[in-house]
Amino acid sequence: MKKVITGDHAVAIGAKLCRVEVVPAFPITPQTLIIEHIADFVNDGELDAKFLTMESEHSVMSAAAAASAVGARVFTATSSQGLAFMHEMLYATAPLRLPIVMANASRTLGGPPGIWCEYNDSMGCRDSGWLQLYVEDNQEAMDMVIQSFRIAEDKRVLLPVMPCLDGFVLTHTVEPVDVPQQVEIDSFLPPYNPDIILDPARPAMIGTFMPAEYIMELRRQTAGAVESAKEVIQEINREFTKKFGRDYGGLIDTYRMDDADIALITMGTVTSTTREVVDKLRQNGQKAGIIKLRFFRPFPTHELKKAVSNLSALGVFDRSISYHGGGPVYNEVLSALYGMTIPVIDHLAGLGGRDVTKEQIMKMFELTQKAANGVKVNEINWHNTRGETV
Repeated sequence: MKKVITGDHAVAIGAKLCRVEVVPAFPITPQTLIIEHIADFVNDGELDAKFLTMESEHSVMSAAAAASAVGARVFTATSSQGLAFMHEMLYATAPLRLPIVMANASRTLGGPPGIWCEYNDSMGCRDSGWLQLYVEDNQEAMDMVIQSFRIAEDKRVLLPVMPCLDGFVLTHTVEPVDVPQQVEIDSFLPPYNPDIILDPARPAMIGTFMPAEYIMELRRQTAGAVESAKEVIQEINREFTKKFGRDYGGLIDTYRMDDADIALITMGTVTSTTREVVDKLRQNGQKAGIIKLRFFRPFPTHELKKAVSNLSALGVFDRSISYHGGGPVYNEVLSALYGMTIPVIDHLAGLGGRDVTKEQIMKMFELTQKAANGVKVNEINWHNTRGETV
């Protein structure tokens, strides 16, 4: 059934279709509509779930962890300062192998305070053990909530997943979304049936104090689960495509890369705008392409190396900043491509929610093309920034 809905509404419907059982929540712009819609579903009898109104985001993740530990399918959502407030608990959930799904409405992280789209909030969690993915439109937002539960609950993974959608650009913007029937989702996503839960009938301990003799092995197991998620993500994408007819590519998606000489790595909504730019460049005879980075964790090193193997230069779009130099995606790409001679150029844009226009993206390709031609350009470039010229 087609519905014209906001990104927040699409996420809420995705959670409802997954028959989530516990939803601890605390509102924060631009996530609030997700929680409001889920509260309405519960109140109207459309969703049989415990809706817990918490006093803070730290308590939200504490409640989510506890509910997951007793075997419930748990969903929540947050944004920006809320994600930062629950930061301590994020690091507890992954090693405890709790398959929580939490949507993050990407928003600038203070200071100074702001409410518009930026990826600094989620990028700060990249070493927590949570899987992270970034969606392009409202359809993908709903579909990836559904896929996220399949990924998280797979016995080879058992890790929390954070689907991220651009604040306001998606959360509060309406688009047509094809909503599946409940019976279709029920056949795709079976009930959650964990092997180990907190149950008085079968006493067990989860998250107890652990001496040094065991912690390193736990870290290794968690890292192994993140790595195992790569194949699971690809498998579930193929299954989803076969059932629903929508193919998101798995870890990455590419556009006009078959004969590309230069390409731009994108994330989130800017990908749609970049496609228009690439089509224009192609009309002018320039062999440009797009590598859409869907999953930031696990990072698709193998897939990225394969995608860039024939390029003369690569640009990276970053909507966040690591203050030591460049953006997080840029630094991750440099690490992944270590040993390859391809020039990699960082393009910082859209921070604080500033619009990213076709003209700016055209400039990104122009600088990347110069690097491909052997012209020396800055490795890190700030676009549409007062005091900077690129």
